[in-house]
Amino acid sequence: MVGMTDTRWLDDEEQRTWRAFVAFSRLLSEAMERQLHRDEGLPFSYYLILAMLSEAPGRSLTMTELASVVRASPSRMSHAVNKLQANGWVIRSRHPEDRRAIIASLTDEGMAVVEKAAPGHVGEVRRLVFDRLTPEQRESFDDILSTLLVGLDPDAPICPDTPVCPTDPEPPSALCPDDDIDECQSPADDCQAPPDDSDCDAA
Repeated sequence: MVGMTDTRWLDDEEQRTWRAFVAFSRLLSEAMERQLHRDEGLPFSYYLILAMLSEAPGRSLTMTELASVVRASPSRMSHAVNKLQANGWVIRSRHPEDRRAIIASLTDEGMAVVEKAAPGHVGEVRRLVFDRLTPEQRESFDDILSTLLVGLDPDAPICPDTPVCPTDPEPPSALCPDDDIDECQSPADDCQAPPDDSDCDAA
C-alpha cells in the first residue's frame, strides 16, 4: 500500500495512551452533559458560553471573542446565543466603537443561571478529574494540555482577560432590533445562523 512504509505507527505504549485519552475525553464530555442536564436542564455548551461571559470584564465579549474562547465556529455560536437570548440570559448590542461588531452580554438572569449551575458542575469536575490527581500530576496535566492546545489552536486565548468596552463597567443595554441583528454583525465574524439548525443545537 502506498505510504504504508512511511507511516510512523504508534508503538504499544503510545497506542494505550491514545486510546485511554480518547475514551476519557468522550466519557468526560458525556458526564458533563449528563450532570448539567440532570441538575439544571442545561446543555454543557450553553453553560460554557454563560460561564465565559460571567468571567469577562463587564460580562461582555464580542461574538468573535466568545467563539474563540469557547472554541466554536462563529455560525454555531450565533445559533447558540440566539437561544440564550430568547431565554433572557444574554443580550446582543452593537460595539460602541465598531458598529460592524456585535457584543454578547450576560444579563442578571443569565448570571443567576451560572451561579446556580456552577457548584454542581465544579463538583463533578473535581470528582472526575482533579480529586483523582496528585499535585504533581495536576501540574503535569496542565502543562500537557497547554502544549497540545497550542498545537491545535495557537492563536486562541485560554480565557478572556481584556475588557470589550473599557469605558462600560456594566454590560451594554442597547439591543439590536430583532429584525436587524444579522445585519449589524461584522461580515468577518460570519455569525449568521446556518440553514440547517439540526447541526447547531450545541456550540
